[in-house]
Amino acid sequence: MSTSTATSGTPAAAINILIAEDSATQAQRLRYMLEQQGYPTTIAANGRVALEMAETLKPTLIISDVVMPEMDGYELSRRVKAHPGLRDTPVILVTTMSDPQDVIRGLECGADNFIIKPYEEHYLLAQVHYAITNTAMRRAQETGAGVEIYFNGQRHLITADRPQVLNLLLSTYDAAIQRNKELRRSQDALQLLNAKLKDANQELESFSYSVSHDLSAPLRHIDGYAAMLIDDTQGQLSAQAARYVDVIRTESKRMRQLIEDLLSFSRTGRAEMRKSRVDLDALVSNGIRDLEMAVRGRNIEWNIAALPAAAGDPALLKQVFANLLGNAVKYTRPRDPARIEIGATEDEGGEMTVFVRDNGVGFDMKFGDKLFGVFQRLHMAEEFEGTGIGLANVRRIVVRHGGRIWAQAAVDEGATFSFTLTRWTGE
Repeated sequence: MSTSTATSGTPAAAINILIAEDSATQAQRLRYMLEQQGYPTTIAANGRVALEMAETLKPTLIISDVVMPEMDGYELSRRVKAHPGLRDTPVILVTTMSDPQDVIRGLECGADNFIIKPYEEHYLLAQVHYAITNTAMRRAQETGAGVEIYFNGQRHLITADRPQVLNLLLSTYDAAIQRNKELRRSQDALQLLNAKLKDANQELESFSYSVSHDLSAPLRHIDGYAAMLIDDTQGQLSAQAARYVDVIRTESKRMRQLIEDLLSFSRTGRAEMRKSRVDLDALVSNGIRDLEMAVRGRNIEWNIAALPAAAGDPALLKQVFANLLGNAVKYTRPRDPARIEIGATEDEGGEMTVFVRDNGVGFDMKFGDKLFGVFQRLHMAEEFEGTGIGLANVRRIVVRHGGRIWAQAAVDEGATFSFTLTRWTGE
């Protein structure tokens, strides 16, 4: 430990700083900083212990955390300032809080200064030096009878003297300056991240083009040449060879669909949101009309309730209904009749819950957590076609609208997909 003079004209041996801190790590860090500058220190684990020790030690200065068990820093400061033998001992409160109400509480309890966590070492040491060197001046001044102030509709009696008020206000000002510096650093870092994100998006756009062009073209060639092979052979291929060619064509088409779905998923995440009034009834009607080929010859009972208008992006929400209605039609294929219900409920907060319910094959809810993941499928491709990207895309769109989506189902008992949207209010 340093044996140098801690303050100008004040021997280090005459100084004893009491630290009230329930975090052993924070207390030891603060103790090390002070003792490196020649300030002897004593540690108390909370405000109650600190008050008991102060009555015996008569410390030169008390540095106290605000949030502590048994007795917090505000109460410790209040007790110290009310104690005949301790009232002249300066108290510095160390806290993560910098709200004006915290300053008011500090003034009410007679604290001499605030230091906001996280603090810089040189700033804390400067405040400690100031508190110790100005103790004699404060003792020479008379404390006033106090003043009443009203803040946020509440009455507060401030008994702190003028130096205390000034120090607390200055410390709050210093904290505001420090927070502004941190904010500027955060803004600079955010601008850098935004620039990197822009570059990454451009690279992603290039990758998407490469996927759509460079990968799709060879698949089209594979499918085309397989079709020409069938035409040219005119039934000369064996049954097994014909089956091989058919598998080639089927898988190449499936791969092309997978690429298109991946590109759609990528575009959905980058598309700019254009919120407006969305006519959900029209989206449902258009979605059913687009399924005309899929429902041809099917016996489907549609139960469609009137839906309220929503606030959202019409193009993105169109994809939500297209996918959920398409899934309902697909997974009710074994049913005759198939029953599909679309409806909505509303709450007083302006949130609506839209649902699409069917009597299809359903699924086991123990696999429900995988439902909205990319490439996650709960049925074999041989049973029901699909790439496992549609519901992931739906979830992304709903989340971008500030909503949530979930499903309830049972095997062979159908499924219900529900998602929340904000009701359109015209604002």
